[in-house]
Amino acid sequence: MSAEMRAWVRMPSGKRLDLLDPTPFDWDDSDLALGLARTYRWGGHSAWPLPLSVAQHSITVMLLRRAASAGPLSPMAELRELLHDAEEGLVGFDCLSPVKPFLGERFQELTQRLQDAVFLRYRIARWSPADYALHKRADHIAAASEAVHVAGWSEEEVRRTLKIGEKPLAHDPLQAVYGGAAWEPWPPALANQRFMLELERLIKAIDA
Repeated sequence: MSAEMRAWVRMPSGKRLDLLDPTPFDWDDSDLALGLARTYRWGGHSAWPLPLSVAQHSITVMLLRRAASAGPLSPMAELRELLHDAEEGLVGFDCLSPVKPFLGERFQELTQRLQDAVFLRYRIARWSPADYALHKRADHIAAASEAVHVAGWSEEEVRRTLKIGEKPLAHDPLQAVYGGAAWEPWPPALANQRFMLELERLIKAIDA
């Protein structure tokens, strides 16, 4: 790489995130929350006036994983769910699945380095195979539900085209906690605020 090529991005806090060699100190919590609130799923396409943020999706997955747990889910396990797509907020990009093969191994390496830095910063334990399977089920249920209720796909398209086997939910798990219209995407400022409150809650619980 040429010495003149920039490999870092400036965070709203003023910190610099080194994309080639990220460290856990390259962003503030507020940078992450804002980035996820302004990064959109489904390529930004939405049947609603606003697109769906990764921040809102992340809270949905956390609530689904909590609801599916046989017992209370630990703060660390909830934090891991909340931050499962955190690297997307750091670069402001949620790649559409059909595009990923074209980006190749270098992009996969970049996202893995960012995820490693996130796990290190927040002292998150790595997934066990059993925990990862439970996480992916919650993530797929969220994706199937979003596809139908937010992006406008039919249930048949979810199965046949998106290849998601989980059935879309009729109820929105966020509605019981936050109210509002079921499946309506939040404005970025609200998604930022709610994600930040969840992040602070979990960090405080872990530190305690």
